[in-house]
Amino acid sequence: MRNFLFGVLISAFVVICIAYFITNAKDREAQMQSSGLIVNQIKNVGKLIVTEGHFSEVITYRDAKKYYLDMLTAEKKAIVIVNASVTISYDLSKIEHHIDETTKTLTITHIPEVEVNINPDIKYHDLEEDFFNQFTPQDHNLIRKEVTRKLNEKIKASSLQTNAENRLISELQKIYILTNSLGWKLVYHGNTITESEELIL
Repeated sequence: MRNFLFGVLISAFVVICIAYFITNAKDREAQMQSSGLIVNQIKNVGKLIVTEGHFSEVITYRDAKKYYLDMLTAEKKAIVIVNASVTISYDLSKIEHHIDETTKTLTITHIPEVEVNINPDIKYHDLEEDFFNQFTPQDHNLIRKEVTRKLNEKIKASSLQTNAENRLISELQKIYILTNSLGWKLVYHGNTITESEELIL
């Protein structure tokens, strides 16, 4: 009888151990599947977000040089018309992250900076120059710098950059929705994200 009870206890112990290992294996498999889904989502999000815009600008460029004790003035001027295509982009393939399967935490450690590309089409109108003060490559460089400065001001005052940021946040929200649905935590800027609206750049 004692041997029978001992055998039952051993059998029960073996069954419990097997059940424990099977459950643990399933949990580990589920965790691996979860982290795999998260990695795939990050890869899917890892694309180039591009927002495009078009801007126009008119600049009057003037330059004067004095000669002979300031008695003579040599002037040059031009009306510069600029039509520029602008792209604002985020290369999300450069997102850096860390996955901790033990705590079920995805930490976004780095989001790439915005890239602003300006492609101006510069045309000169009413170009006037003096024999002693003609247009040089330096003048064209100064005009290009002024064009870039004015276009940057227009871009900042427009909704173009905000639209690009909104598209970026929309992509990051997809990561939050997935992590949340799998019971994982998303950490960004050192804070645990509890609502998608907290994803502010």
